[in-house]
Parts: sequence; C-alpha cells; structure tokens
Amino acid sequence: MKNRWHSSVGKFSKANMNSEINVTPLVDVCLVLLIIFMVVTPMLQKGVAVNLPITTDPEKTPDTDKQLQVSVKADGSVYIGSNVVRKEQVQSSLEELHQRTPDREIAVKGDRAVKYGDVLDVLKALREVGFNDVGLIAQKSGGST
Repeated sequence: MKNRWHSSVGKFSKANMNSEINVTPLVDVCLVLLIIFMVVTPMLQKGVAVNLPITTDPEKTPDTDKQLQVSVKADGSVYIGSNVVRKEQVQSSLEELHQRTPDREIAVKGDRAVKYGDVLDVLKALREVGFNDVGLIAQKSGGST
C-alpha cells in the first residue's frame, strides 16, 4: 500500500507535465455562441420584414421602446407591430392604441412595391386618430437601415 501511494505522488512530481491549454472546448463554446447570435439577430428587428424604399441620405432616428412600427407590405396588408390588421379595422385599431398611449412615436414602413395610396391611407388614419410623431422609414442606399 505504501508503494502504491508513493508511485501516485511520483506521477505529479515528474518534470514532463503537459502545461498546454486545450482549446477544443473553447472553440466549441464559441461556435455555439456564434450560432445562437446568428439565429437571434434577425428576430431583433421590430415589426414585419418589408422591402424598404432606398434613399441616399435618410435621417437617422433612434429605435426606442416607445416607438410602434406600422408596416404596409407589397400586397397591401397592414401590420401594427407584428399583428396583421384588415384594412377596414386599421382606423379602429389605431384609435385603441391612441387611447392607451397618445404620445407614442409611430414609424411607418412601406414596401417599395406597394401602391403609394395604400401608405397614404395609413398616414391619413394616423393623422385622423391624433398621432403627431409619425415618421417614414427608408433604407440607405449602402444597404443598412
């Protein structure tokens, strides 16, 4: 028994211990984090994905939690936040929102293929309801929003 204990202590006292760092677990963790960020990042965009019109120098405004995005897709469907609303219900839905939070910022995203009149109808409804802070979102010609 004494020899067995002595031989195991001798293993730790040898001069040829391996002191290199094993990077395989680090690479595994980094790859998992990369995949998580690649999956989550597209979901961080507020509202509905819309093919925005392109302009050379759009005014940059910060995204806030108070901001609500109203989107008009290419087929003319209207989304308030991420909820689709029928055209005849847009006015009443906006009135409900205005009663809850009248000072809310509104950002209108109109698809570049949508009829101009469809976006104007949404802007008219926003104005009639009483929202004052309304802006249009466009894409910078370089590719970033």
